[in-house]
This record gives sequence, structure tokens and C-alpha cells, in this order.
Amino acid sequence: MKIIARDIPPRAVWALEQAGVHPLLARLYAARGIRAQDELDDALARLLPPAGLKGAQEAAALLADAIAADKRLVIVADYDCDGATACAVGVRGLKLLGARQVDYLVPDRVVDGYGLTAPIARRVFDKGADVLITVDNGIASVEGVAQAKALGLSVLVTDHHLPGPLLPAADAIVNPNQPGCAFESKSMAGVGVMFYVLLALRAELRARGLFDQASQPRLEPLLPLVALGTVADVVRLDGNNRRLVAQGLKRIRAGQMQPGIQALFDAAGRKAAAATTFDFGFALGPRINAAGRLADMTLGIECLLTDDATHAAELARQLDAINRERRELEGGMREQAMQLAEGLFDADEEPPPAISVFDPDFHEGVVGIVASRIKDRLHRPSFVFAASSAPGREHELKGSGRSIAGFHLRDALDLVAKRHPGVILKFGGHAMAAGCTVAEEHFETFERAFAQVAREWLDAATLTRRLETDGPLAPEYCRAELVDRLQLEVWGQGFAPPTFSEQVQVLSQRLVGEAKNHLQIKLLHQGQPVDAIWFGHTDPLPEHPLLAFRLDVNEWRGERRVQFLVEGVEA
Repeated sequence: MKIIARDIPPRAVWALEQAGVHPLLARLYAARGIRAQDELDDALARLLPPAGLKGAQEAAALLADAIAADKRLVIVADYDCDGATACAVGVRGLKLLGARQVDYLVPDRVVDGYGLTAPIARRVFDKGADVLITVDNGIASVEGVAQAKALGLSVLVTDHHLPGPLLPAADAIVNPNQPGCAFESKSMAGVGVMFYVLLALRAELRARGLFDQASQPRLEPLLPLVALGTVADVVRLDGNNRRLVAQGLKRIRAGQMQPGIQALFDAAGRKAAAATTFDFGFALGPRINAAGRLADMTLGIECLLTDDATHAAELARQLDAINRERRELEGGMREQAMQLAEGLFDADEEPPPAISVFDPDFHEGVVGIVASRIKDRLHRPSFVFAASSAPGREHELKGSGRSIAGFHLRDALDLVAKRHPGVILKFGGHAMAAGCTVAEEHFETFERAFAQVAREWLDAATLTRRLETDGPLAPEYCRAELVDRLQLEVWGQGFAPPTFSEQVQVLSQRLVGEAKNHLQIKLLHQGQPVDAIWFGHTDPLPEHPLLAFRLDVNEWRGERRVQFLVEGVEA
């Protein structure tokens, strides 16, 4: 591993400090591209206007007409947290704005696959729908939209994924990444796009005289859902996304949230009054995602839709139980997959440039998580495959891949498909995550071909793990109340949580935890004793390592002390 300190522009730090920003925060913000205090303003008034989002006006007119004619609206959701929150925002928001007949349908990961397919369009029609609305999917659903149109449905596609060469023939498409869209924030999650459609719809209804600025329905109560889905989908937290997340967090901390979100905080043992982006990404998001991986995402959506606190608590308990099952399943699979991956090279060798593993006992619902774990451990593009459980497709393998910086996973699959026609039955995705289906008999061909592309595209520098940090931490900032303040900020993808690095002295170290798989360390940091822990790491540290670490607060018998969470050590 190579530890790299971020550039910190001194002029930007000075400008932020002069504007009253805390010196440590000024340094962290400047290193993440913030140049002036007004960029930190998270007021709703600073959100980009919906009028700049291509297709939003057409979508608003379509929905306003449908509401006026009392038409039946059916949302086709996706089976992850972004899709679930987008569906809940859509159902709740449309009802707030006057729609009386709003329903939803969520595909089954195993049976239906991803997106709006032709059979799903038929099921929407059979539900008596007049208007079909996709959330977090649809931009690639050319056949599904064509089927819906052939059945006489109006179709609105709301999505944020990259489009293919052909756009679906929908009545309206709202996607910041579609051709010709000049909207500044290209990183909105599916839930953010749906929220923006509702903002445009409210403006359209206002223009039609249904209400004025003072009497219009409030959409701000939906922001906790928007914030959760945005962080859980790991989209880049640009300025607009940070504002959406910050506004959602403020409402949650004030106790203003849907009963399902409160119930998920309770089930996870987290405090909503001190909610952080970490809670979204590692506590609430995984519990909703588990339903889509192992059960039915309807559970997650219903939890976010119900206004009955007792029912929400019961659904959150079910989601928590499914997530525990997911963790156990993932743990066994991860161990087996890691053994298979490490069996591809000798202990004294470097791993191959790309990893592909398959076992007949793997579960297709968690292959993506396990691929991510292998990628994190070995720093190689990694694919994990499981046998398909879809009827009639028992000899197909469904794979999910995760990549490293500098290796575009979807483009790699495209090259494999061109070089070896017939090996990949279908594929899709983007730079850092992708999926594909191969016939079981072609797995070894895929494994060799994928590794060959990685061999051609990756060099030694790219294959060396690089960890960006914020450099040394001044000892006066090693205080519990300052750590609390840092944790309340909006951190995430593209706006990384603070990580510091410097050489320390190790005083003692020992393995802890039930499985003895965590390293507990006592060290000297700039002459001050500090406790540290490295989760999931068992190799001892040298006496004077260059350490990368995040800050946490450990509470023990009423005393709150700063501890370091080790992220890595430079070899």
C-alpha cells in the first residue's frame, strides 16, 4: 500500500478560516475542492432548480394531466435501497400532490432480473395501470417500454444510470445522464431524480392554479428518504447531493422522519438524534438491501411507506433478521471465495491481475458483496459467480464484479464479449461495478479472457493500492467533542470522510474479538498515548509504522476517549 497525502490549497484554507470555519474543517474542505464558504451553504434554496433537468417539464405535465383525470399510476421500482427509497418518495409524493390511485411493483432479483422487462410491463397493465413510472431503472429498458406502449400505457422513465446507444420510446425521460441534459449534478441517485420530478410537478400544479406558494403541499418531509437512498447508493456527493443529504439528516436528528426510518434506526441500535451518513451506508441501507438480496424488496418498501409505527417496527425487525441471515451467508461465502481467490497464486507471489471465482454453493444474492470484499483484500478487479436459480437457467452463472481505480469494468466485459463471442450471454454496469451472465461450461474461458484484459490494461502503479489521506493530525484536534463534530458533517463517495496519516510508535498490540480477528493497539501519537483498533486485521505492526487512520470516540464507564480506526499501513 502507498499512502498519499491530499493537496491542501493554502489560499482556500485561509479564505475558509477567515469566513469563520474551524481550522481543521477548513483544511478538510479545501482538500476536497471547497474554495469558499458559500459552497457549504446547505439551504434548500441553494438546490439546483428542477427546470434545468431535461424531461422534468414533460414529466410534470404528464403527471399533472394524469392526476386531473384520476388515472391509476404504477411505479416500477428496483430491488436495492435507492430503488426502495425512490419508490417510497414517488408513492408518498404523488399522493401529497393529489394522486388518489398510486401503486407499485418491484421485480424479483432472481425471477425477473433487472429493470422494466416486457413481462413486467404486462404485469403493470394487468394491475389496471394507466401510467407506468420507473424509478432507478428504465433507461436501458427499450423492450419493456415498447411493450408498455403497445398495451396503451403512458410511460415515464426516471433513472440515473448511463444510457445505452438507443433510448426507450417513453413519453418522458428524466435522467441527468441522458444525451442533451445540461443539469449540473450528474451524480444524483434514482431517489434524487424522483424527488426532482415531484418538485417539477408541484411547480406545474402551482402554475395551473391548484395552489399557491403558501398553500402548496410540503415535499421537505420526503428528504430523510432522499438522503438515505443517496448515501446507500454510493453516488458522488457533489454540492447538490450534499445539500439533499444534509437536509435529510437535519430532519432525522430533529425527530422528523417516516416511522420506518425511525424503526430501522431502532433495529440497528443507532440513535436517530445523532444520525450520520455512516448510519445510512452501514446500518439502514444494508437492512433494506438485504430484502432485495434474500427475500422480497416489498418488505423494505412497505417499511418506508407505512405511517403506523407499530407496523414499521415489525417490518424493521423482519429486515434486521434477513440482514443477519445475509451476514451469515456472506461470511461463509466470503471465506470460501477468499480461499478460491488465494488459491490462484502462491503465498510469495503477487495476485493475478484479475480474480474470477465460482462455487456451486454460492448464493447469487450476495455475489456482489463478496466480490467487493475480495477486491478490497487483494486490490484486484474481482468477479464472483453463482449458479442461477431462475427456472430453466440452471446451467447459467450469474456474476457480479467490483473494480479498482483505473480499470473500467463494463468496458472490460465488452472487450471480452467481442473477443469471445457467445461466452458472455449478457452484461451491464459501469466503471466500478458490473454484472454478467455466462454459461457454466464457459466459466474458465471467461476467467482467462478477463484476466488477459486486466493484464493488458493495468500496470504496476495501478495495481498498487493507494490510500489518500489528510496528512498528519495536530494533537490539539484529538478531542472527543471535535470528533463528534466531524461525524455530523456530510461525508461519502467523492467527499471522503477524514483520514489522517503519520508515523507513530507502537507500544503494544494484541488480537481481540471472538474470532481473534481484530488487532488492538496502544500507540504514541505525537507523544500522546492513544488506543487504536484495526478491524479484520491480524498481522502485527512494526514498531514505527506509517499509519493511516480515521477518528472515533470510545465510551467506557462514562469516559469518552478518542481512538484511531486503522485504515492501512504503508509497506
